[in-house]
Formats: sequence, structure tokens, C-alpha cells
Amino acid sequence: MKMIKADNSDLDTVKDITYTTINQVYPKYYPKGAVDFFLAHHSSKNIEDDIAAGKVFILLDDSDTAVGTVTVDGNDIGRLFVLPEYQGRGFGSFLLSFAEETVGDEYGDIILDSSLPAKAIYMKKGYISTDYNIIETDSGDFLCFDTMIKKRPR
Repeated sequence: MKMIKADNSDLDTVKDITYTTINQVYPKYYPKGAVDFFLAHHSSKNIEDDIAAGKVFILLDDSDTAVGTVTVDGNDIGRLFVLPEYQGRGFGSFLLSFAEETVGDEYGDIILDSSLPAKAIYMKKGYISTDYNIIETDSGDFLCFDTMIKKRPR
């Protein structure tokens, strides 16, 4: 496994990983309006802006296939996705560890917003829920997620 920093030529790769994961996993947990909200939140423009700012990374497996992505913005970890066919093989843990190391010692704590499918994974990695959030989507469906924090030793 290896991590690379995404550049402008990687927009479609990051978008594919993100959209494929959302479209295949999230409908099991969320109504259609919430899934659509996630897709809009992770728009091409938002991904492109994050890539331009140097915040987006791609995880390659041993055959250099892109299998996951993560965005690190200060002490905030976001857009952490692993393609469904690669889940359960340690790629997500690798991405999370990389993101935590990227945050570095500059910040005391690490923050992330957790979707319902990822919450248990983050809890196992030492994150605790600090806020429960509910957003009503344009369709009237509700999107529920937790803001989580991992306290770092000082």
C-alpha cells in the first residue's frame, strides 16, 4: 500500500471512489434524500478545490490500483472512503492512520464527521461522539451524523 497526494489529474479517481462508495453503501443506512445530499456535498467542485489546496490523498494497493481516498484539512479528517470491494481488508485503517499522522502534532485533537456506516469503526479507533447532527434535506429526508473527536496525549 502507498499513499499519494492527489493532483488535478486525479479528480475523476477521487470522485469515482467517493461516489461509488456513497451509492453502494449509504442507501443501506440513509433515505434517498440523504444520499443525494452526500453526493452534492462531495461535488466535483468541492473535491477539485480540496485537491488544489493539497488536502486530498489517494491510497493505492500493491498493484497501484486506487482503492481509497481521504481529505485532511487542518485537524479535520473528511471524505474518507474505501471502495466497497476493498472494505474489510485494512485499507480504511491505513487511511485513518495516515490522516492522523498527517494532522501531526500541530493540533491537539482530531475531528471528523462520521456517517452512520463508519461510526463503529471510528469508535474502535478511539474517537468519541461530541455532537449528534441532523440536517433536513431538500427532499424532506433527514441526514444524521456524529461529530467525533480523538483526544491526543499532550
